[in-house]
Amino acid sequence: MSADAVAGLRVGVLGAGLMGGGIAALFAAAGAEVAVHDPDPARLAAVAGEHDVRPVGSLAEVAADVELVIEAAPEDLALKRELFAALDAAAPAEAILATNSSAISTGEIAAATRRPERVVGTHWWNPPGLVELVEVIEAEATSAATVARTMAILRAAGKAPVHVRRDLPGFVGNRLQHALRREALALVDEGVCAPADVDLVARAVLAPRLAALGLIAAADLEGLDTVAAQQEALDPHLESGGEPARGLATRVALGTLGAKTGSGYLDWSDARRASIDRRLAAVLDPGVRTSP
Repeated sequence: MSADAVAGLRVGVLGAGLMGGGIAALFAAAGAEVAVHDPDPARLAAVAGEHDVRPVGSLAEVAADVELVIEAAPEDLALKRELFAALDAAAPAEAILATNSSAISTGEIAAATRRPERVVGTHWWNPPGLVELVEVIEAEATSAATVARTMAILRAAGKAPVHVRRDLPGFVGNRLQHALRREALALVDEGVCAPADVDLVARAVLAPRLAALGLIAAADLEGLDTVAAQQEALDPHLESGGEPARGLATRVALGTLGAKTGSGYLDWSDARRASIDRRLAAVLDPGVRTSP
C-alpha cells in the first residue's frame, strides 16, 4: 500500500483525548477522511478546531461507513468491552476494529464482539504524532489478513508497525520499559543512587546505545558468551519482587504523583518541564526515522 492509498481512507477514532486526538490528527494529515467522537464536548471541539477532522455526536456515527475504527478510551476493560460491543453493532462487517490499549489483552476486548478475527491491538506511543512506532497486537482469534491490512495502513500513514505475535500483557515496549524502570526504582529505594543520577546514567550511557543498536544487536556485538556470563552474575541480584517499588507506593499514597502534581521523585518546576519538553521534541524529531 502506497502513501497515496491513505488518501480517502475512511477512519473513525473513538476518543479525542491526548492519544485519540493525536491519532486522528495524524490520519487527517495523511489524507484520510477522519470522524471523531468523544463524550466530552470540549475535547471534541478542541480536536475539530485544530485538525481537519469531522466531529460526530455518537459512537454509531463514528463507526458508520468506516474501513478502520480505533478506540482510544481509558484503560478499563469493562468500558472497552462495552465500547467494542457497540462498535461491532455499528461498524460495517468488513471494518477493522482496533484498540489503542497499552496493556489490556486484545483478546479479552475482542471477546465482546461477534467478529474477533477483525479485532486487533494498535498500541500507539505518546505523543502519537512524533513517535514513529506502533505495536500491532495479534490476539488468538485475529486473522492474518487483519494484521496485514492494519500494518499496511500504518506504513502508508508514515508509521513503523511492529507485529506482536502473542497477546501478552504490556506487549513488547511496555514490558521492556517497566523491567528497566523496576530496577531503576529499586536502586533508588536501596539508596544506591539519587533519582536524577539514575536518569543521567540512562540518558548518557543506555539511551545512545539503545538508539543505535537496540538490545539484541548490542548483545551480539558484545559477544553472547560475555552476555551469558554477565547474566549469570547479575540476574540473581536484580529486582523481581512482583510488587511496585516501596518509594513509588509511598509517593502515590502521599499524592506526590510527578509532573502533574508538581513533585514526585523530582521537583517539577516550570523550567524543568520546559527543559524536558524541549529534550523530548529533539529526540523524537519526526525527520529522524527509527525503522531499518
